[in-house]
Amino acid sequence: MPDRRLLLGGLAVAVLGGGFFASRWLAAPPAPLATAPTPTPPPPPAPAPAQPAVPPRPNTAGGLDERSLGRADAPVTAIEYFSLTCSHCGAFHRDTWPRVKRELVETGRVRMVFRDFPLDEISLRAHAVARSFPADRYEPFISALFATQDRWAYARGVDHKAEIGKIAAMAGMGAEAFNAAWADDALARAILEARQRGEAEHQVNATPTFIIGTQKLPGAISFDRFEAAVREATPR
Repeated sequence: MPDRRLLLGGLAVAVLGGGFFASRWLAAPPAPLATAPTPTPPPPPAPAPAQPAVPPRPNTAGGLDERSLGRADAPVTAIEYFSLTCSHCGAFHRDTWPRVKRELVETGRVRMVFRDFPLDEISLRAHAVARSFPADRYEPFISALFATQDRWAYARGVDHKAEIGKIAAMAGMGAEAFNAAWADDALARAILEARQRGEAEHQVNATPTFIIGTQKLPGAISFDRFEAAVREATPR
């Protein structure tokens, strides 16, 4: 069964109405059914980072850039509407997505398009952080979030922001960039506008929901069901 239904209605009204002035946030998500360069003084060189730093966040005016994986000319495009705090989305990404990626995306049969559909405040902010990574680091980061979902989304008394920040730091995002992404109301607004477009375009009302060809498939579908829909949608 697909995970939680539309839970951001009041929040979306507050965000999309102009300022980000929701009088209260929704509750936290419920439990699931989880070498430096050679010195040449002066001045001394800065230490080399462990991995490339995340560049400044893109201007979000005019909507969001697509986040996808796979060949642009793949014969089939699959769309996933997902929320980062959705337990069924997590199950799909942990159990099924690795095989879909290996056997269908990396072989050129499918282009996978990821569409944000946050269901609560924590997921909205986590989506904003994910969107603040460069496009080629987006899918690895959301996969890391889904792999550790029990730790940052559902653990009793957890500091959601701090735990997500740890995962972002391991992916190369510094504290300043992370805090800016978390607090980026323009980006949050753009994500909620994209969610509204999904509701209007594909009548999405639960997560995850997959659009493959003409089929709309809700829930954490199996690899076999995903692959069958791809076969049906593949031009002959």
